[in-house]
Amino acid sequence: MFLGKVVGTLVSTQKEASLDGLKFLVVRRLTAENEEESGYVVAADAVGAGLDEVVMVATGSSARQTKFTDKRPCDAVVMAIVDSWEVSGEEKYRK
Repeated sequence: MFLGKVVGTLVSTQKEASLDGLKFLVVRRLTAENEEESGYVVAADAVGAGLDEVVMVATGSSARQTKFTDKRPCDAVVMAIVDSWEVSGEEKYRK
């Protein structure tokens, strides 16, 4: 799992039929200090996240274990919208 910031959406009119109905988000990884890292991932949205929200993303086989992605060919899923986090007692992010 990793923290990320939703920076965009992905629209696809031609896709595997089992992916119909899923919303796809473009997510940029964040460090524990809330700094953007290089690299992006496209993730299926299981929680209704929106642009600029900080989210928790699961990848690999774990991405297929949500109600929305079960038995679908997904490698990444947004599984939580983050309200806040702390590292070593210091708050790094608050919604």
